[in-house]
This record gives sequence, C-alpha cells and structure tokens, in this order.
Amino acid sequence: ISRVFKKTSGNGTIALHLGKRDFVDNVDSVEIVEGVVKVDPSGLKDRKVFVYLACAFRYGSDSLDVMGLSFRRDIWMQRVQVYPPTGGSVTKSPMLESLLKKVGEQGHAFSFQMPPNLPCSVSLHPGPRDSGKACGVDFEIKAYIANAPDNPDEVIEKKDTCRLMIRKIQFAPATNKAGPKVNITKQFMMSDKTMHLDVSLEKEVYYHGDPITVKVKVNNETNKTVKKIKVSVDQFTNVVLYSSDTYSKEVCAQEFGETINATSTFEKSFQVTPLLSNNKEKRGLGVDGRLKDEDTNLASTTLDAVVELPVILMSPKPAGEFSVLH
Repeated sequence: ISRVFKKTSGNGTIALHLGKRDFVDNVDSVEIVEGVVKVDPSGLKDRKVFVYLACAFRYGSDSLDVMGLSFRRDIWMQRVQVYPPTGGSVTKSPMLESLLKKVGEQGHAFSFQMPPNLPCSVSLHPGPRDSGKACGVDFEIKAYIANAPDNPDEVIEKKDTCRLMIRKIQFAPATNKAGPKVNITKQFMMSDKTMHLDVSLEKEVYYHGDPITVKVKVNNETNKTVKKIKVSVDQFTNVVLYSSDTYSKEVCAQEFGETINATSTFEKSFQVTPLLSNNKEKRGLGVDGRLKDEDTNLASTTLDAVVELPVILMSPKPAGEFSVLH
C-alpha cells in the first residue's frame, strides 16, 4: 500500500484505516470495501465497536438542518461489529493483510459488499452563492463506540466516532464500440417533399475533455433552404428518491453557419466539447462525486441500456379548418 487513509476518534480510542477511497463498480459487481479499525480496549468502558457503510442522498446543505430535521436520507446501509470479535471471519486480501501489519495487534478487519444497483458517487453542482455540502449521493464509512449497533435512543458522542468518505465510481470500458446513429425524416406543411437527416458519432464512449465529433448528412428534397446547424449536448439527471424526476440541462451548444440549398445534399462533421468549466454558473448540474475540494467534471454517464427515439407530439387539426403559411 503506497498510502493509508486514517481517521482517529476524538478520544483516541478507535482509528479507521483504509487502503483506498475509490471503489470500482463493474456493472455486475462492485469492489469489496474493506479496512481495519484499531481499537484501544481501555477506553471502551465495556462498550462495543461497530462499523457501518452507508449510501445516502443529501438533498439539502448542513445549514438547513433545523429543529432536528436531517436533509439526508440513507439509501442503503450495512453494519458489522468489529470489537469484541464475534467469531465471524473476514477474507483477508493482500490489502487487508498489509493494513493489519501496519496497524498491529489492535487492528480488526472488516469488509462490505455493496449491491450493484446503487448509484455512483455524484453531486449536483451548487450555484455561485450556495454554501455547504452539495446535494447528491455519497458513501460514508463510520466506526463508532456504542452499546448496540442501532439503538435510536442511545446517544453516540462525536468523540466516540470517526468517519471517512469513499467513492463508488465507474471507468470507461476497455473496448470502444462504434457510435450510435439516428436518422429522421421531416415533412413540412404545404410541401409533399421531405428532408432526411442522418446523424452519427464515430465512437460510443468519450473521455472527459475530449471533443465529440458529430457527423451530419442531409438530403434536402424540399424547396426550403437551411441556413444554420445547431449541435448541442444535454445532460439528463434522474432523481428517484421520492418520485422519478428527470432534469435536463444544456451543457454545450454551438451554431454553425451552413447553407443547404433546396433539393440538394450536404455532409460534414462538427465538433463540440462539453466541459464543467464552461458551466460554472449553472446550478443543479450533475457532477462526479469528489473528496474534499478536489476538481471534478461533469457527471460520468451511468453505464446502462438506453434507447432514444425522436417523437413529435402535437394536437390534430380540427376538421374543416385549414392552415395558411406566411
């Protein structure tokens, strides 16, 4: 282990040790979260030591917590007792073996297996004047001293706890497939001719900061002239805590002055680059989770199966009426 992340309780009785703070979600499984708690029994006073891993959604800053109301809701949580030992065994990986060697005889190992359906670490970008922790999903490991693992009436003093934030992340797949293609046909009113639009991406996955090349083909059979082409990148964020809400925000847009005459064809590639640095003033953008105040980027796309098809939703023209184009 090149680095050990450590947090000690205020009273010095327990100390939490992790070999890393980023854990990879491989879609069908997640890396095991493991660590060691160093326990000094002389400070326990017959109490026990527990560790929990929690995935929580924060929907308000700490400054909004009033009258005992918490703006944080646990999505998933798991607890284990580490001291006194319960007799259960923890599979000791090379990382755990190294941590136990560093910590010494007072070290007690723990491990958690997160389910694959939990969201990755993500937060909503705060506005320029917002303060406190951002809304979003975070993961926390906490070691604490108590008489019971989860007794709401038991008061756990801050000096009896120590905690470290971790991240659940996804990386781009090793192989990059060909990009998606979409084609639509548009028919304008008062015209029996159509315009065909084919749009494609050269690859499926782009890294943060890379330009996105969009290939556009147009077969304009109509008598209308196209004077510009706009390429935009929109971010869709799904929040499903209480109800399924989807938020859409434009993170990159560029207009290109291109003339496509009537009854003609056109083919050209355009490049756009969505960056968080160009969206600092936009409140509520999804960004990758961060530890402390480090830099981050627009939220990575969740690896899932998604199909999008364009659809036009309108009201029918009342019978007996006609339209006039000006």
